[in-house]
Amino acid sequence: MGADIKKLRNRIKSVDSTLHLTTAMGLVASSKIRRAMDAMNKGRQYENAVKNAIAPLLTSLECQKSPFMNGNENGKVCLVVIAGDRGLAGGYNANIFRALRDYPNAHIIPIGKRACERFKADVILAENYTFADAVNMAKTICDGFKAGEYSKVGILCTRYVSMLSQEACVKWMLPLVASQEKSSSDVIYEPDEITILNAAINEYVAGMLVSAVRESFASEVAARRCAMDSAGKNAQEMIDNLQLEYNRARQGAITQEITEIVAGSGM
Repeated sequence: MGADIKKLRNRIKSVDSTLHLTTAMGLVASSKIRRAMDAMNKGRQYENAVKNAIAPLLTSLECQKSPFMNGNENGKVCLVVIAGDRGLAGGYNANIFRALRDYPNAHIIPIGKRACERFKADVILAENYTFADAVNMAKTICDGFKAGEYSKVGILCTRYVSMLSQEACVKWMLPLVASQEKSSSDVIYEPDEITILNAAINEYVAGMLVSAVRESFASEVAARRCAMDSAGKNAQEMIDNLQLEYNRARQGAITQEITEIVAGSGM
């Protein structure tokens, strides 16, 4: 009986340590949520602004001659894979790598510690990803696409739906898709539309990269907070059950001792 009580006491201490860890990580995630959400919203606004800026160019017949509107059919699919910097975020990282199975032969450019470690690349943290990083990456991607290395380029990232829901998805960047709508803009481009489009493409890709990274990071923080809340509740429930079992075992041991004392005094 004494050994059982000691074992239960050690289990309670172990689960209590886990509870403290999950609580601390949940608090850290909570402290990052507002900043991550603000960055995500600004990233979305910038992405929309860049898309709106090049939208009139996609209606131009001249722009359809641009190499960025005609991918090489014999090239590879290029995917920028954005995963988390840490674990303990529920299915956040697993969902990204599960979605990647649909593109077994893709050329991968990883962002986020878990993705970089998986593909044995230099670590680029999603939390610290800057616009300068995006510009450099966008130049590499655009040069490769222009050279015919890729048939299309996309971003495998996580779309933020709500605090309780995040979805892995692919956002395609290149080739650009020609618009069938006629532009109502009276803008005059100098020297011409195709030159402007080719010059703006780096900014467009960089804007999409920054937006996707910030939205993925906000999704990671939200997923981690939900996972830690759930783990904390489970740990507390386990402690309550173990404490009840411990009290019963202790009460049984005390009852047995009293019985032995009473039986001994009657001899």
